[in-house]
Amino acid sequence: MKILIDIGHPAHVHLFKNFAKYMILRGDEVLFTCRDKEFEISLLEHYGFEYKSFGRKFNSTKGKIFGLLKFGLQEIAIAIKFKPNLFLSAGSMYSAHASSVLRKPHFTFEDTFNMEQVRLYLPFTQKVFVSKIPEGINIDRDKIVQYDGYHELAYLHPNWFKSDDSIYKDLKIDKGDKYVIIRFVSWNASHDIGQSGISFDDKRKLIEKLSEYAKIFITSEGELPEEWKKYQLTIEPYKIHNLMANATLFVGEGATMASECAMLGTPAIYINSIEAETIKEQERYSLLYHYKSGKIAIDKAIELSKIPSLEEKFKKKREKMLSEKIDVTQFLIDYVTEYFKKR
Repeated sequence: MKILIDIGHPAHVHLFKNFAKYMILRGDEVLFTCRDKEFEISLLEHYGFEYKSFGRKFNSTKGKIFGLLKFGLQEIAIAIKFKPNLFLSAGSMYSAHASSVLRKPHFTFEDTFNMEQVRLYLPFTQKVFVSKIPEGINIDRDKIVQYDGYHELAYLHPNWFKSDDSIYKDLKIDKGDKYVIIRFVSWNASHDIGQSGISFDDKRKLIEKLSEYAKIFITSEGELPEEWKKYQLTIEPYKIHNLMANATLFVGEGATMASECAMLGTPAIYINSIEAETIKEQERYSLLYHYKSGKIAIDKAIELSKIPSLEEKFKKKREKMLSEKIDVTQFLIDYVTEYFKKR
């Protein structure tokens, strides 16, 4: 079997990497397609996957419209040459449209329900894997396949991920030192229009306050001001989850990294006006805290930083969450295997 997986975000590489490794080991062919956005290509090369890059993404409105056509045609051209039996993605319209041209099934994971994207891929998609459908969402239920888990458990479930303390050497700090990860996003994605995160003044206050309790490491999609560059994270992208697993705290505007920290039992504070169903779910376990403005979030970050037994408390919360959720990679392997047995 041949499988074409389209990647729109570095986290999508992680979402599909264990599935891809398994399928390749059993004799199937897997090809990734991507745009060069942040760390996608670095990750694909690190894991040794075959891939085709369509070049840099566009940030302007006109560029995004042009990109829909350009990347869509490139995806179709690659698919015609590769001849996949299955298209996989996490909400990719390019993958969905190409699958329609080749008359092959397209399966996608969905966890944000950004409807401007869903409307573009749904008519051309056979199966949509979701953990929970938000209230008020009108979607063809015949296409929905629900599973009890999170995207992040495809690669951060204990069956697939084990952390170690080698990250301290990479960070040039002593083993056991407290450190906080701060994440800033660029606000260039289509679903970011009209949304907001941490103000510049609150960013400064956050850094100043937390640096009193721990080492600070900042990861940012955009250019950092000169005064904050001393905090900029410089580790290889594939080490990011080991970084999260050993961190004292995460504070940031990115939902993906916040959720990943929650899966690892690292306290996560997500500051963003965007509501996400998975974020709400993870809040239920008190592994993650969501705020729409910086002031309250900063107070919460300081409060958590002062708790002596913070790591142990969140370890127990994580164990409870894992006992109620599934291994998402195994779910995907089983579903794809059974689907093609019946064809």
